[in-house]
Amino acid sequence: MSGERWRERAAQPEDLGRFFVARANAGDVEGLVALYESDAVLALPDGAVATGTEAIREVYRRLLADRPTFTPVAQRPALCHGDLALTSTRIPGGATTEVARRQPDGTWLWIIDQPNVLGD
Repeated sequence: MSGERWRERAAQPEDLGRFFVARANAGDVEGLVALYESDAVLALPDGAVATGTEAIREVYRRLLADRPTFTPVAQRPALCHGDLALTSTRIPGGATTEVARRQPDGTWLWIIDQPNVLGD
């Protein structure tokens, strides 16, 4: 499925988490990559960091290869300061933490993503 399907952009920082679940469950790698700025960083379970859309694309290509199912969970309200927002979601066994930035068109994209702050 092409990322072209996901034309909807995040009007609020909290939209990013909802879009993530929908796009991941659809197996749409490009839709997931579209949630990030081009030079964003994504923390990996082994402590490494994927930087930029190509590296993030490869992470999601591997993650979605086995077609995992992501369950929608309650997201915390974003903590905003100017054009930056801290987003977080409780997930089974932990929590996510992300930093989003307001884009020139008023929409939001993630710039930093820590998928499990309480990881092993």
